[in-house]
Amino acid sequence: MSDEKPAREPIGEDARIDALEARLKAARERENERNKPRGSGADANYRSGNRVLADLLGGILGGLVLGWLVDSFAGTMPWGLLVGLFLGIVVAFRNIFRMANKRPDQDPE
Repeated sequence: MSDEKPAREPIGEDARIDALEARLKAARERENERNKPRGSGADANYRSGNRVLADLLGGILGGLVLGWLVDSFAGTMPWGLLVGLFLGIVVAFRNIFRMANKRPDQDPE
């Protein structure tokens, strides 16, 4: 029985398979390059500018609203609004300074 040949002979390497593997490898490399994250450039600067603007406007408007609410309940008309505005500006600038001093490789909080 050991003298018998197997039913199938092993198939040798085919040039078509090699070409297909090469094309698949090239396609994977192109796809990885296309999906690579862009951490620098104009997009990052645009996002940073939008974050600064949002922090500034959010702090000021949030302070104004909270100051107005304190004024409406306490009856101290201009003072709560002014204190809230001042605190909103302080919080906004604190957030902007924290963002500016953060290392670029850190993830956003």
